[in-house]
Amino acid sequence: MVGQKITEIQFETSGRGFFEITHLVRRFLEASGITQGLMTLHIQHTSASLLIQENADPDVRRDLEKYFQTLVRDGDPMFLHTSEGCDDMSAHIRSALTSVNLSIPVNDGRLCLGTWQGIYVWEHRYRNHQRAVTLHIIGE
Repeated sequence: MVGQKITEIQFETSGRGFFEITHLVRRFLEASGITQGLMTLHIQHTSASLLIQENADPDVRRDLEKYFQTLVRDGDPMFLHTSEGCDDMSAHIRSALTSVNLSIPVNDGRLCLGTWQGIYVWEHRYRNHQRAVTLHIIGE
């Protein structure tokens, strides 16, 4: 029998960087009782994004951050939208270049993630923010 569940997780980030939420997604999956299906995640913000990335070596996440600092510079004079500071428009661009939605298959009650994969919220702003991610699972 096909079923579905939806919830919202909220948490505060501590500024720019990666915040692993794999454990929160797994907890929701376990509580849903669904063993085969599809988990969808959606972050409800335009200055943060979702990412599946290496969760073993933190250098990977540091290198991603360094790369994005060169790709999208904070305070670039070409940006008109700066109402919340020098990281305002750059955060929106970072979000547009990455993803605000993820879809992860579920098999045998487990997320189909690779051995070294984790689910992250990538905060693109310098100061802390309250963030919300909607989790939706459909399956049987």
